[in-house]
Amino acid sequence: MKRDYLLELMRSKNSVFTTNDVALLWGESDVLFVRKKLHRYVKSGKLYSLRRGIYAKGTAYSKLELATKIFTPAYLSFETVLAKAGIVFQFYGQIFVASYLTREVTIERQLYAFRKIRNSILTNRAGIEVKENAFIASPERAFLDVLYLNKDYHFDHMDNLDWDKVTAILPIYGGNQRMARLVRKHRKAAEKK
Repeated sequence: MKRDYLLELMRSKNSVFTTNDVALLWGESDVLFVRKKLHRYVKSGKLYSLRRGIYAKGTAYSKLELATKIFTPAYLSFETVLAKAGIVFQFYGQIFVASYLTREVTIERQLYAFRKIRNSILTNRAGIEVKENAFIASPERAFLDVLYLNKDYHFDHMDNLDWDKVTAILPIYGGNQRMARLVRKHRKAAEKK
């Protein structure tokens, strides 16, 4: 019986795939074979090419899932998570991602803003969850990521933060005293309200 590679892709829970993802899914070590198959599927309209080496099942793919596949390792964080949690009220059209580099990428009129975080922080899974087939920071981790990159940042509503989780995640930032002071300051301000 002939193997149906496309069916295997379509049955996957992911909506976005990299060439490496597909090679792992198929258990195929010949990357050239995988690339040729994917290229044929794109040409025949069975798969959708988003960017070199990144494919989607169709046009209704998850933009959050795509954000974590453009540059890896990466996870959704910063204002994307904070706005969803109601910690900042400002609307941001771009999707913010923690990564090993700083770059902005536009794919199909969606801006993805990558912000560089030190590798030891980036690869630490504390406060990172897998939701919607993407790595997403908890609000507490996103709060700390913003503090890590910004000296002076205004948070609109910090009541939704679990301060015990913030304190538990803080050590992954390497004993950063500036961050520890800011966490104490913000916690005190939130508890006064």
